[in-house]
Amino acid sequence: MKKTFFSTFFALAGIGLWAFQMSTQDLSQYDSLKEPRITSLPSLKMLVVEAQGDPNVAGQRAFAELFKVFFSMPGVRMSPPRARWLNVSSSDKSAWIGLYALPIPAQATNLPPGSGSARIEIWPYGEVAEMMHVGPYGEETPAIQKLINFIDRQGYVIAGPHEEEYLRGPESGPDASQYRTIIRYQVKKKSPLPPFEPLMARS
Repeated sequence: MKKTFFSTFFALAGIGLWAFQMSTQDLSQYDSLKEPRITSLPSLKMLVVEAQGDPNVAGQRAFAELFKVFFSMPGVRMSPPRARWLNVSSSDKSAWIGLYALPIPAQATNLPPGSGSARIEIWPYGEVAEMMHVGPYGEETPAIQKLINFIDRQGYVIAGPHEEEYLRGPESGPDASQYRTIIRYQVKKKSPLPPFEPLMARS
């Protein structure tokens, strides 16, 4: 009981510290991401909690569990949380499957006792297309469409799930216009069309 209390206490303290850091952090370094770009990112080892349901509800529970486990692990260093959705094409948000995650050190191999449904995964990246949405989560659609159009114009196709990285969110205060979210997709080059074969060559 005492161990559970202290792990919960330090998790909450850690969340509070992270919230303060995120709300006061200078995010000007991300200003260039107000326009979409193609870049390359290394694979990351992630602590992941999977949850099904509307992100506004399921996400709160999943992140609470995620942070609790994260702050009980040795050697971790806080960075913005991320989430991936495996089926956002479904209009029924209650069916959405979200992977809520935090980067962890490469040397982390085991989870502490009482980690619940949390697990360790490697998230591959490689070439990605990304841009930053400024404002409420419910107003992301124009930014998502802009990014998708950019991917197509650059000769790429989407090759992975919808991902979001939360630079600043509800912890910054009630003004949702201050939210900063990186929207990201793994991408790959479109397959070139096969060379034209004259009809005579087939005879």
